[in-house]
Amino acid sequence: MRSKIEANEYKDYILGFIFYKYLSDQEIKFLKENDFDDADIKDLREDDIDILEYVQRNIGYFISYENLFSTWISKGRDFDVSDVRDALSAFNRLIYPTHKKFLIRYLTLYKQDLVS
Repeated sequence: MRSKIEANEYKDYILGFIFYKYLSDQEIKFLKENDFDDADIKDLREDDIDILEYVQRNIGYFISYENLFSTWISKGRDFDVSDVRDALSAFNRLIYPTHKKFLIRYLTLYKQDLVS
């Protein structure tokens, strides 16, 4: 990815990844503090409306298991930029309305650069 962007833009990508990792880690931390185990976390899906709304109401967003930063890491060489694009698209859809303005501000530039 670095060869396709200017050196001064590289920091924006790195900061975006760090922020997304933080959000992913916070979701996992919240879930574990609320008696979710690893198997429950692996079952996190967008179509499980009860869990989705529970997480959104409590932390302001929802990230499905397939889009968690830790899942990206586990993919190793199978990780692709499309994983990031899909995850950010899903993330933008799944932000709780009261948190949307705050979180979108930080992710908009990052997502636009990935789509181009």
